[in-house]
Amino acid sequence: MTDTEVLRYTAFSHDPDGGNPAGVVLDATGLDDRAMLEIAAELGYSESAFLTAPPEGFGGEGGRSFTVRYFSPKAEVPFCGHATVATAVALGERIGPGELLFATRAGTVPVSVTAEGERLRATLTSVEPHTEEIGAEDLTEALAALDWPEADLDPAIPPAIAYAGARHLVIGARTRGRLADLAYDFARLEALMRRLDLTTVQLVHRAGPAEFHVRDPFPIGGVVEDPATGAAAAAFGAYARERGLVPADAVLTLHQGTDMGRPGVLTVELREGDPRVRVSGTGVRIP
Repeated sequence: MTDTEVLRYTAFSHDPDGGNPAGVVLDATGLDDRAMLEIAAELGYSESAFLTAPPEGFGGEGGRSFTVRYFSPKAEVPFCGHATVATAVALGERIGPGELLFATRAGTVPVSVTAEGERLRATLTSVEPHTEEIGAEDLTEALAALDWPEADLDPAIPPAIAYAGARHLVIGARTRGRLADLAYDFARLEALMRRLDLTTVQLVHRAGPAEFHVRDPFPIGGVVEDPATGAAAAAFGAYARERGLVPADAVLTLHQGTDMGRPGVLTVELREGDPRVRVSGTGVRIP
């Protein structure tokens, strides 16, 4: 492990003090699961990404395809959007902008890296998403763990579970003040999330037709809150389209991390006729 180069990047911001930090190991060859988990735990970020060679016959451009695994400080997760963006930006700095192809536990994830002046922007394309209802008893338990009365919910954003590589419980907040006031029962929410196989709970307040503020409690990852959550943004995009909150062809802006002092911006693109969701953002190395 002492010979392993561990990079630190933030995603969904061009400011090292904004967005969501991730560990990035561009060559994890020779690291076993325990070593990767130890590195992720030592970093303490919500997730870190570890790259190895792609599966045989995986496809993609030579030298631009990889197997990617994601670890939180407590466990491996099937997919992580912000660590994907961070990794793509790190690769873009080394091998140039262009197309990347990632083999993840959730499926194949294409990523495009483009230059915007001196900055790089990465756009991931999710696996095919879906949504499902949450049972009344499970929702009651989630609200109890959050200490949110039902009167504080936005009836236009009905609670549901959304998936675009990982499962997230979407709950709408009626006011921005409700979203800002987050103090939940860590152990109680973690227990519910483990039972429902959730990665985060995505709390959402609608600020405009295509603009939202979001927060993501992440107790199963060993952290209170995720500052910017690409996988949840993809899942929410699919949810918003399916529930008719936005048109089938739309670009959404999600603001996250503001209440944590790490503001970030996630852009979610929906294309009519394509069920997949595209999530993009800038990224920068943390000194």
